Amino acid sequence: MRPNSTPAAIAASLLPPGDAGLRAAVEGWTEALARERRMSANTVEAYRRDLRQFLVHLAERRGEPTITMLIALKVRDVRAFMAARRAEEISGRSLMRMLAGLRSFGRYLEREGHGTISALAAVRSPKVPRRLPRPLPVAAAVAMTDVAIRADEDREPWVLARDAAVLALLYGAGLRISEALGLRRIDAPVPGVDQVTVLGKGGKERMVPILPVVADAVAAYLAACPLPLPPEGPLFVGARGGPLSPRIIQYAVARLRGALGLPDGATPHALRHSFATHLLARQGELRAIQELLGHASLSTTQLYTQVDAARLMSAYEAAHPRARIRAA
Repeated sequence: MRPNSTPAAIAASLLPPGDAGLRAAVEGWTEALARERRMSANTVEAYRRDLRQFLVHLAERRGEPTITMLIALKVRDVRAFMAARRAEEISGRSLMRMLAGLRSFGRYLEREGHGTISALAAVRSPKVPRRLPRPLPVAAAVAMTDVAIRADEDREPWVLARDAAVLALLYGAGLRISEALGLRRIDAPVPGVDQVTVLGKGGKERMVPILPVVADAVAAYLAACPLPLPPEGPLFVGARGGPLSPRIIQYAVARLRGALGLPDGATPHALRHSFATHLLARQGELRAIQELLGHASLSTTQLYTQVDAARLMSAYEAAHPRARIRAA
């Protein structure tokens, strides 16, 4: 191992530049993100990495960063950083996340009595076009939840039943994959149970109705599973009895894509999009769909109205006589 690649050297290279006071503030901020705001470890790490890049940028131009330096920043300083990142072909969405992280750190400094980084509030967030979710056709979504579609695979029947039950929860109840895999055995939505409590983003709980066909899929998995499932343990387990990894379900969906001839966009999360879009197409009420999905803002759910409008326009242009005349 080279001298500069020791664990200590690697750890030191990941530390944000700055004096002791600034580094202490960075540590306090990251702890607050995880403890108080309940952000995931990946999100906290992304925010910390973005802040470090900003501090490196400042260090190269103005010397060792300090809290006093940050408070005195001008709008042009922040814009210069954003421009430098964009020159490296960083996407607008990533830039928006970077700015959100910097503002979060700025609010932390303000709460701690260090002052306000007014330059951060004065910089506009980059415009990012909202990507529309891509739902699957109804027949394809239903097929993905059918255990029989994978009957020719060399896998144990209980594994196939398990995967089908998870996918049934994604499409039949609109759960995120983390919500489905976070269910405990004691909370299993089996026949006779018409709703289940799930833990969503930000640690928020919500009640989700369960269709009989979904309950039947979970019951089939429980009947086939040869492993012990303690009441307080995970409902869905891997081959060794531990919590099931999301990666396993992603692999299962990849195999289903090949079997059904679906595009790469047919992911586990696409089943949740399909749940919402298909409900809306059947006259589902938008506010109710928001509650089912656990969206904090109705504007997020309103994306699905655009999806449905796009679907209708596509059908119009393909079939309506006036559309054909205009095209001609």
